[in-house]
Amino acid sequence: MDLDNIECVSSSDGMDEDEIHLHHHPQFSSSKPHYSNLVHSAIHPTTSVHELLECPVCTNSMYPPIHQCHNGHTLCSTCKTRVHNRCPTCRQELGDIRCLALEKVAESLELPCKYCSLGCPEIFPYYSKLKHEAICNFRPYNCPYAGSECSVVGDIPYLVSHLRDDHKVDMHSGCTFNHRYVKSNPREVENATWMLTVFNCFGQYFCLHFEAFQLGMAPVYMAFLRFMGDETDARNYTYSLEVGGNGRKLTWEGTPRSIRDSHRKVRDSHDGLIIQRNMALFFSGGDRKELKLRVTGRIWKEQQNPDGGACIPNLCS
Repeated sequence: MDLDNIECVSSSDGMDEDEIHLHHHPQFSSSKPHYSNLVHSAIHPTTSVHELLECPVCTNSMYPPIHQCHNGHTLCSTCKTRVHNRCPTCRQELGDIRCLALEKVAESLELPCKYCSLGCPEIFPYYSKLKHEAICNFRPYNCPYAGSECSVVGDIPYLVSHLRDDHKVDMHSGCTFNHRYVKSNPREVENATWMLTVFNCFGQYFCLHFEAFQLGMAPVYMAFLRFMGDETDARNYTYSLEVGGNGRKLTWEGTPRSIRDSHRKVRDSHDGLIIQRNMALFFSGGDRKELKLRVTGRIWKEQQNPDGGACIPNLCS
């Protein structure tokens, strides 16, 4: 589907409806680390155990299996393949020699999470450390932009700036939205046509997705919301979506998914407002040769009632 033929009209709280045209954007990728020539130096008597466990190639802590060359220089198993089985210090062939003594040292240590510089205070034995880092709440987020398989990672403020400046995503303040999607030839549906709008409300950021894709043999349209944060915080919010026309309407209410869940995972789970093409054309009115969908919605935060203890919705003004 040609994105240039889709038009989105958005209005948020206190904002006039404005027309926004979709465009293709180039892919963005994060920079890769570069490795300089490594120079071996003798171990100083005051060298810490953590420094002994630092891989000379990637500088990460080494965990079993730890490899060494005939001269005793060590490196991690991941970097062994990177250096083509050659010691990066003395250039001798590595072979399959394990440094069992250093492996036992690594197993006995408690090490900080690798995201400690991002705020994680946890310390673990090394096996537990690896499991924790896979789910650490301080680990960077992947870019939520759906269309380019963007490889940029970072914290939420960085990703918001990245979406605005690099992907040219529309940014809105307020927790109500009113979008109009127009497609001149709705019979052409590719897997998948998408658009993204970011909303700032309650001091948080939310990504509103709208897509056209094939569900089996049938073309469908889908709208869903993702929360720019972790799942535990996403559960504090609820959103509703509504689409209609000709005296009929469809509504959806649910909890936004965290951007920890990939865009494709959310879409393929059908966790959002799904509109069949025939229904979408019915809502569009006229001769059904042009798609004209208006999707409205609201985000609210559940708050504890101080009197009765029950949750009450907090709607932003």
